[in-house]
Amino acid sequence: MKDSVLYYSVGPLLYCPADHTGIAASLIRERFGTRYSLALCLEDTIADDHVEAAERQLALTLETLQKAASEKPFFLPKLFVRVRNPQQIPRLLDRLKGASFLLTGFILPKFSVENAAAYMDAVLRANQNAKEPLYLMPILEDPALVDLRTRHELLYHLKDLLAPIQELVLNIRVGGNDLCHVFGFRRGPAESIHSLAAISGIFSDIITVFGTDYVVSGPVWEYYSGKHWKKGLKKELKEDRLCGFTGKTVIHPRQIELVNEAYKVSSKDLADAQAILGWDKNAPRLVSGCTSRERMNEYKVHSRWAKRILLLSEAYGVR
Repeated sequence: MKDSVLYYSVGPLLYCPADHTGIAASLIRERFGTRYSLALCLEDTIADDHVEAAERQLALTLETLQKAASEKPFFLPKLFVRVRNPQQIPRLLDRLKGASFLLTGFILPKFSVENAAAYMDAVLRANQNAKEPLYLMPILEDPALVDLRTRHELLYHLKDLLAPIQELVLNIRVGGNDLCHVFGFRRGPAESIHSLAAISGIFSDIITVFGTDYVVSGPVWEYYSGKHWKKGLKKELKEDRLCGFTGKTVIHPRQIELVNEAYKVSSKDLADAQAILGWDKNAPRLVSGCTSRERMNEYKVHSRWAKRILLLSEAYGVR
């Protein structure tokens, strides 16, 4: 498992079309708080004939942020660009020039066996001239994942391809809406995506293959107003976390606080995690009642859980 809080710190990833003209001003004014990351999207949110204009606006946004940051301090979230294809990465870096250092990395949509090598090569080349690491976050949303006959082989193949650059893979992300699209599914505001058996099966396989070595982020939640949307998001977040996801893709600032709250660690969990990791390994007994005397702690089977709890507490806090 990842042993650095960096991989757990993406948190709520707020998506924004890259052609949004007001996003720089919102960041400078800290309108969205100080506990989230931002994805500037050049893919599905941008029409095919508008990509060039969106790239120009993205460059202007980063230039504005660079200038503002040199004049006064403000919270700058981890910034990612969701690109359309591998060829867009070097073109964007050329366009961004001196402002490219503001980027944390790139989001790679529809990551597949066919495009993986080109994407990874583009990111590795970008890192050759970068002062700080540029990370990648591949999205597993290829319709090929639906095929039960080849899914496991496909997922392990992708994992093998990523293995040489594992340290640069900040998160594995899942395309919940893209996978739902294959079936024509759409959950309601009070419904969890984990109740869609065909989709939850794909998620389960992704966690099984990648969850031991990577942080895997939860699928997008598309409701931000109306009846039951908060209740539904809280329910899905609870199930996300239980199923092994960390963090979530969000599409509205109203969702940020709920995601951060959902991933806070309980004080009881933190106390148990600290006790487990502080265990005297030379002790004759490696099992004990927990600090609140409500459950059993066992060093050999709970140590990975304990490490994860400590990392989550550092990234999200304690409730």
